[in-house]
Amino acid sequence: MNKRFFISLLLILTFITTLSAQEWQGQGRGARRTPKFVFLFIGDGMGLNQVSMAEAYLSTQKGEIANESLSFTKFPVLGTATTYSANSFITCSSASGTALSTGHKTNNGVLGMGPQHNSLKSITYKIHEAGIPVGIVSSVSLDHATPAAFYASTPSRKNYYDIALQLPQSKFEFFGGGSFLEPTGPNKDQKDIYQILKENDYAIARGLKEYNEKKKNSKIILLQKEGKETDLPYAIDREKTDLALAHVVAAAIDHLYGTKGFFIMAEGGKIDWAGHSNDGKTNILEVLDFDAAIQVAYNIYKRYPNETLIIVTADHETGGMMLGYEKGYTLNLEQLDSQKKSMALDKENREEYARLNREANIGWTTTGHTGIAVPVYSIGAGSRQFSGRMDNTDIPKKILQVMGIDF
Repeated sequence: MNKRFFISLLLILTFITTLSAQEWQGQGRGARRTPKFVFLFIGDGMGLNQVSMAEAYLSTQKGEIANESLSFTKFPVLGTATTYSANSFITCSSASGTALSTGHKTNNGVLGMGPQHNSLKSITYKIHEAGIPVGIVSSVSLDHATPAAFYASTPSRKNYYDIALQLPQSKFEFFGGGSFLEPTGPNKDQKDIYQILKENDYAIARGLKEYNEKKKNSKIILLQKEGKETDLPYAIDREKTDLALAHVVAAAIDHLYGTKGFFIMAEGGKIDWAGHSNDGKTNILEVLDFDAAIQVAYNIYKRYPNETLIIVTADHETGGMMLGYEKGYTLNLEQLDSQKKSMALDKENREEYARLNREANIGWTTTGHTGIAVPVYSIGAGSRQFSGRMDNTDIPKKILQVMGIDF
């Protein structure tokens, strides 16, 4: 987290504060049973171990042995969710994304469909049909498994062009994050998805400046500037002109705010990627970056405590991260201080960064996913529904229930 990041975040937050005092005043009075502003945050690959490691890292930076709380670990309601897919104890992101978006299990590799490729309907469509604006946000490309599960369906999560074609069909008001993996199809011979989006009345904003210029459009997509990689960069690699997840969440709130409320799904997708790489420091900083985005939503909760619901969970855990690698009761996270780039960006020093992981006593059991249950944190109107043990398919059902929408 550097000074430039917070300055740029402050700029986007000023868009929200331009709302008149009359619009904000009094909105939080009285107890609403039905939340008006609903956030679902999904930390891709974020198990309780990643959360604990991030808290330990913050404490280490202060020279303490403790667990410095993140914004969402202070939430009063805590539950756990099982994550298995229809055909495996260990889920992939498309199967877990489908479970979280539709309330139904499916096989690994399938997106937005059942195991026999029967059609499933994401809760975002039901919410939208109820007249509530919808925003889909991710730090990875918008055609990736988790964000795509909330607007698309296809037999294979790798059908990126087909997934992208379904985005404008959703008519959702806001999309933001990483750009498309195959904008002209797998063979680069299809109609450009950006042209299709424009034909469907989506304004495409490249960066915060363009967003500010185009935000009056009813439908908008906020992406990185031209020439940038498809996904948002890791926090450890971020440059001053890059978007961060917190920027995009703030823009989504700004764009969707109104009397009807909104539903926003926001994914911290690169926690998972850092887990696949067994990159400890990068993973930690991605969790902290995810937390910064949640803090933006929490600021809305503080204004509307009786009208806001925030849910923070994960689709699965990645890497089998362990707070302890070898025998002994030590965690030496200060050993990570010399790492300045991600393993993905600085491949030449990958082995050196792996050594730093071992010296820090961070352990890993796999470069894939694990099948353990994940935490569910919540606060606000209806949050008590998300306590205790549940399955990941229960989460979307509970969201609709507290919003007063039929499943």
